Amino acid sequence: MKVSLPLKPFQYQNLIDGKWQNAADGKTFERYSPAHEVLVGIYPKSGEADAILAIDAARKAFDEGIWPRMSGAERAAIILKAASLIRKNAEELAFIETLESGKPISQAKDEMEWAACNWDYAATLARHTKGESFNSLGEDMLAIVVKEPIGVVSMITPWNFPLLIISQKLPLALAVGCTAVVKPSEFTSGTTLKLGGILKEAGLPDGVVNILSGYGDPVGIAMTNHPMVDMISFTGSTSVGKRIAAAAGQKLKKVELELGGKNPQIIFPDVDLTEVVDSVVFGVYFNMGECCNSGSRILVHEDIADELIKKVIEKSKQVKVGDPLDPQVKVGAIINQQQMEKISGYFEQAATQGAKLVLGGKATEHGNYILPTIYDEVKPEMSIAKEEIFGPVLSIIRFKTLDEAIRIANDTLYGLSASVWTKDIDKAMTISRKVKAGTIWINTFMNGYAELPFGGYKESGLGREMGAAAIDEFTEMKTIQIHIGPKTGWWISDK
Repeated sequence: MKVSLPLKPFQYQNLIDGKWQNAADGKTFERYSPAHEVLVGIYPKSGEADAILAIDAARKAFDEGIWPRMSGAERAAIILKAASLIRKNAEELAFIETLESGKPISQAKDEMEWAACNWDYAATLARHTKGESFNSLGEDMLAIVVKEPIGVVSMITPWNFPLLIISQKLPLALAVGCTAVVKPSEFTSGTTLKLGGILKEAGLPDGVVNILSGYGDPVGIAMTNHPMVDMISFTGSTSVGKRIAAAAGQKLKKVELELGGKNPQIIFPDVDLTEVVDSVVFGVYFNMGECCNSGSRILVHEDIADELIKKVIEKSKQVKVGDPLDPQVKVGAIINQQQMEKISGYFEQAATQGAKLVLGGKATEHGNYILPTIYDEVKPEMSIAKEEIFGPVLSIIRFKTLDEAIRIANDTLYGLSASVWTKDIDKAMTISRKVKAGTIWINTFMNGYAELPFGGYKESGLGREMGAAAIDEFTEMKTIQIHIGPKTGWWISDK
């Protein structure tokens, strides 16, 4: 059953030091649904003054507050409560995400559960953050290595998976005792601001998490440059990530970056094409292709290329495009007109560079919708084969040999993820070891689990989110050396 549009827009406030506040100068901005072109949200247009207030609150909560000094079990209880409340409010949260982003409502509902699972898992890590001990340094020495929370973390998140991506960062930082200042994308701020209310209800102390709506300039800049911020965690474009890394480098702040991708699915002849086709179509059209993990490159062995392409075209024609509030829709609206123009620009480049359009390649007559698009006869050097489009656009590249497939897969600035389809374990493991990507799937695509680390090689980012290893992103290691018994040395006589 199709969900109705809201009778009036949602209205929001910033959360600073546990209090709901308007922007210091009273300014606001609005968000119109990309699918329906109606006003769906009104938000504080925060400025530098608001960012400084939020950073000060997070700094005080870390330096003087109880959160870093609570036991892991106490922090875990609050994080688990937050997970429960995300599930309780999932319908409203999914509705807001669909209105703001244009993504299908059925997908948005799934994302709420995925987000809650990340909070569940982070709660277990709150009780298992541990270091090491060394008792092999001699009978008079003992050493221990402890992990301490890094401090105040600025988190800047994108518009494609608003609640899910903050849920890949924030609960892990909270688990080890950090405090945070969070700025969601100005296009999709609603669910992150709603998360502030969830955290208050869960019992999070005031000032531990502060959430601001606004623009990268000035809010994101202040969150990056302020001397009282210890770390920046950013998900977004590679170009912005580079600027953040450069700014952080001036003050030697720690950074964690999850950036772009141009992810191949490498397909050999010995596979079940029905299974492959479903994953190809899902991989490129999921979230309208606005996904860093999008399977936007298909590398297919020439022996099965024609058959695969025929089946992918047939399946793609069945993909329903339209109103994201319709539960049957698989491809919703593109986030904004700027992104529509970017995607259309790649259509022009593809035509100029000689790719063969076999499906789509255009927008619908009305609204911010791009039809499922497939290009055949794509060469590895073409723009659509190398650059992140962030739209429902598939490039098909043929290969002859294993080595050629590996070379093509690695011939990009990115290294986020890749998939290989084959029943030959030697081929599968050779590709898994030689393709430079943070995640390799074998005979599947885009599975994700809170227990497993996520991040990329090369210009896909720095560090890892999720999994037990992500705890290390938000901690500093401290070595403590203990001398036992009488001390001897330079100035102490042993006589």
